[in-house]
Amino acid sequence: MRKSGFAVAAGFGSLALLLTACGGSSGSSSTSTPTSTAQAAGQPSTGAIPAKGSTVLIVQKSALGYVLALASGGKVVYTYAKDTKGGTPTCTGSCAAVWLPVTGIPVPSPAVTGLGTLGTVAEANGAKQITYDGMPLYTLKGEKALATKGDGTGGVWHVIKLSKSNITGA
Repeated sequence: MRKSGFAVAAGFGSLALLLTACGGSSGSSSTSTPTSTAQAAGQPSTGAIPAKGSTVLIVQKSALGYVLALASGGKVVYTYAKDTKGGTPTCTGSCAAVWLPVTGIPVPSPAVTGLGTLGTVAEANGAKQITYDGMPLYTLKGEKALATKGDGTGGVWHVIKLSKSNITGA
């Protein structure tokens, strides 16, 4: 019997909340250049409990189709067209107060397959921001789980569209 993407996400969301309650943080440091998903996590992506400071990424179905999201809370992640691959994130100040940088050690959910490269890049303040194929990731402040209302905002904010084939066993 297949589990729905939501059931898998709920399980990983609960795990992420448990890790947060036990002292996990989304602001720890990691490498400053993109790495493979296993290297970025500091462990193989075999379903092991993520390390302290990890940010688990999942693939979920939204109104726009399958997108990359955070396991903790289910918020969809976005890229900013004014950023450059591997460059310092350009959404700072008042921009970053609305478009929140995704930080931590990137870890793909064990239920995810075939993602691009996850890594980190240094923000101007030295913090590490998670990247997808070299592009810094953000969430829209106040947006509910799996909402995608930020997609296309100003012609520069975009969800990362994926497919059902990015979910293991789907």
